[in-house]
Amino acid sequence: MNLRPATPRDLVQVLQWAAAEGWNPGLDDASAFWGADGDGFYVAEVEDQIVAAISVVNHNADFAFLGLYLCQPAFRGRGIGYALWTEALKHAGSRTVGLDGVATQEANYAKSGFVKTGSTARFEGEFPAVTWVGLRPAAQDDLAAIATLDRLANGYMRPRFLSGWLLGTETRQSFVCETDGQIAGFATARLCGHGCKIGPVIAPDQATALALMSRAVQALGASYAIVDVPDLQQDFRKALIAQGFEVTFETARMYRGTPPSPLAAQTLYGIATMELG
Repeated sequence: MNLRPATPRDLVQVLQWAAAEGWNPGLDDASAFWGADGDGFYVAEVEDQIVAAISVVNHNADFAFLGLYLCQPAFRGRGIGYALWTEALKHAGSRTVGLDGVATQEANYAKSGFVKTGSTARFEGEFPAVTWVGLRPAAQDDLAAIATLDRLANGYMRPRFLSGWLLGTETRQSFVCETDGQIAGFATARLCGHGCKIGPVIAPDQATALALMSRAVQALGASYAIVDVPDLQQDFRKALIAQGFEVTFETARMYRGTPPSPLAAQTLYGIATMELG
């Protein structure tokens, strides 16, 4: 077994595994993920064949996020995944590390010092058209204001991730809302193998969150939408269910180290991605 940093080509392969597992990654997630921290992706090889992967992306000097933890079925149960886990976590150093873990792995994550602080539920459904006023595509000049809103909602800065995640591509669009000339919220939508994922969604209220989501989805010519909603947003979850959305699975938000303390957690209606937070 050989443990090593991943290459951009490896990451593309790992996301193909994720698609096969039903994780439904975005069509251009590889470049956006890599831009967040190109040193934060690792693979395990057996006889020169990649068999397992993980990411520990350092968003800033104090916070990292763990994800993309995968092992090919034929190589499970041999300790390969745990060896890679242990090696990759060294990249985080003394940083707090967050993750979104499935219920069946909570106990294993707890053994490594991760503590559950909440949960995230995935909602999927056809998104009805919503009337919007005062929404426009995000621009380069908006990044500083967006980064501030993101920090207030999540409790940590992640400038490299946001700079690559927010600006538009053929498969990814972001929109902002303005109040009195100031950016008050934003949402990003990205095309996936199935439907369109929306996140992050940060807004001053539920109606604005829905409008931002609708605008971003429609800009990509999509209708089937997927959004990962934190448990703090119980009313928003009910609103999505009322519109025909269904919960397809739930993960535990866990941290090793001191959890972030967002000053405006109520503005976070959808996380960016379960892989990078």
